[in-house]
Amino acid sequence: MDAFSDLIRGVRAHGSLFGSSTLTAPWALHFVDGAPLTLCTVLTGAGWIVPEHEPPERVGAHETVLVRGPGTFTFVDEVGTGAVPIVCGTDCATPEQGGTRHRLGWHDPGGSRDDESGATTLIVGAYPARGEIGRRLLEALPVVLRVGAGGATDPVLDVLAAEVAVDAPGQQVVLDRLLDWVLVCTLREFFDRPGVRSPGWWAAQRDPVAGNALRLLHAEPAAPWTVAALAERAGVSRATLAKRFSDLVGEPPLTYLTRWRMTLAADLLLEQPSATVAHVARTVGYSDPFGFSAAFKRVRGVSPSEFRRLTTTASPEAEPPVAARAGSGGRRP
Repeated sequence: MDAFSDLIRGVRAHGSLFGSSTLTAPWALHFVDGAPLTLCTVLTGAGWIVPEHEPPERVGAHETVLVRGPGTFTFVDEVGTGAVPIVCGTDCATPEQGGTRHRLGWHDPGGSRDDESGATTLIVGAYPARGEIGRRLLEALPVVLRVGAGGATDPVLDVLAAEVAVDAPGQQVVLDRLLDWVLVCTLREFFDRPGVRSPGWWAAQRDPVAGNALRLLHAEPAAPWTVAALAERAGVSRATLAKRFSDLVGEPPLTYLTRWRMTLAADLLLEQPSATVAHVARTVGYSDPFGFSAAFKRVRGVSPSEFRRLTTTASPEAEPPVAARAGSGGRRP
């Protein structure tokens, strides 16, 4: 398991497609939910994404914009449009409100499309990205990122457009998986873009030394790793591994491992409310719950029990307390 795969697995579509709109100017769609991550792809036509407190981004055919929450945004035909905004949120055709047939601006595939020659078709997928693993990925992203047409997402978008145009059993599952595919391709292209300050782990994944070590740490996070043991498995000297890993990732191997273990532990504490601290400790590689608690507090600012109490008593939409997010280690471009 590579570092990116481990992070992206916490950001999955599951009935997340809540907007498929065929629009004729003027229009203004205001997405008010402030989802942790929203993917906006234009299949035909063009428009503008206008986020809160960020410059507008023009989006043309086969282009994708990712907007990181919790801020809201608007999709308009032109900046400064006179169209009255239509509020899009939980009533914008989530599967609970009728599934794929009940979306804002839906056009029946059997109907006439003669009036759509100049229309813009927008697909919007909202990603919950719950948990500390998802948060670690989000913290590596800017508020808005845009990827142009002509890249790896183009073939996927062609398939997505064809699927949107039909009404078939299992369509929501297909759309979810296609959106996941678009999301992964978009993030790959963005992180590889020249001039983007991508996270250290991203570039390190392609290094034969640091990348091999990262894969081992993510594949076996609970193993009793030492730098010497990691170097032996990676097939290099201890000094070579320590230097290459620190230079590329930005921290020593065992420091990275400790932070990753604490990320896994934080999610386990919330996902398994009946699990004891000792059980969580063993799951992430600590035989001593006291040593685990000390490491958790050092990395996250609070003890495991306090983290669980503070986070589970907060509102579902609220961010975890600042103390609970201390040391999460994300690097923004």
